[in-house]
Amino acid sequence: MTIETLDHVNIRTANLKRMVAFYETVLGLRIGPRPGFNFPGAWLYAGDRAVVHLIEVASQPPAPRSPESLTLEHFAFSASGEAAGLDAFSKMLDDRGLPYELAQVPDFGITQVNLCDPDGNHLHVDFSIAAAGP
Repeated sequence: MTIETLDHVNIRTANLKRMVAFYETVLGLRIGPRPGFNFPGAWLYAGDRAVVHLIEVASQPPAPRSPESLTLEHFAFSASGEAAGLDAFSKMLDDRGLPYELAQVPDFGITQVNLCDPDGNHLHVDFSIAAAGP
């Protein structure tokens, strides 16, 4: 067996509608088919793959006590769109008043756009530095 790629991220949330809206409007994912589980939730798709699985819970899971106690620190998406894609994504975040930080990954040619979803989960969207320009 050889692992080839990460299939999806599963997130428990007490804010299902708000989380769906974030992943649809900010990341451009779309809500799609989900098995008939006996609990509420939503699957969000990038193309034909359900990459974010949301499970609705009655109350918000507790936040970790400190960054050192996190069991999952972040998840990431690769993005296309070259320089215009990075610029457009940053502008959209600015227009929505969503805080983010840019970071360069040394030796790998990647610019990360780090942000948090409405529940505070850290994620980043990665753009190629070569595609993004200076």
